[in-house]
Amino acid sequence: MCHLISAAVALSFFALPALADPAHGLWKTKPDDNGNYGHVRIQTCPNGKICGGLVTAFNSAGQQIESPNIGRAIVWDMEPQGDGAYSNGRIYAPDRDNTYNARMNLRGNTLGVSGCVAFICREQAWTRVN
Repeated sequence: MCHLISAAVALSFFALPALADPAHGLWKTKPDDNGNYGHVRIQTCPNGKICGGLVTAFNSAGQQIESPNIGRAIVWDMEPQGDGAYSNGRIYAPDRDNTYNARMNLRGNTLGVSGCVAFICREQAWTRVN
């Protein structure tokens, strides 16, 4: 009987879903150079690192718009460092059609993202949508 209970406990442990990374969710970006912003879905990618793609784009008036970047990776290869920090990733800026080395820093419902090329960096604070 004791073995049956131990087996049931072990099976229930393995049946539990993996805990989601705290950065998982939908994030609203800050407006870009053109005044447009987007919603980026952050999740764990097949390689086990954190990534996110653009799911919706909006103009400066908040109206949903078509964008050739829908479905495109915006952040990828982010490695959790603990305490809300992520590093060694990459970020794509659609308004500048450029890719940067990137970091993220999660504090509550704000995700700080920064990308640098050489010594030129851009930073934004994204807000959680859900």
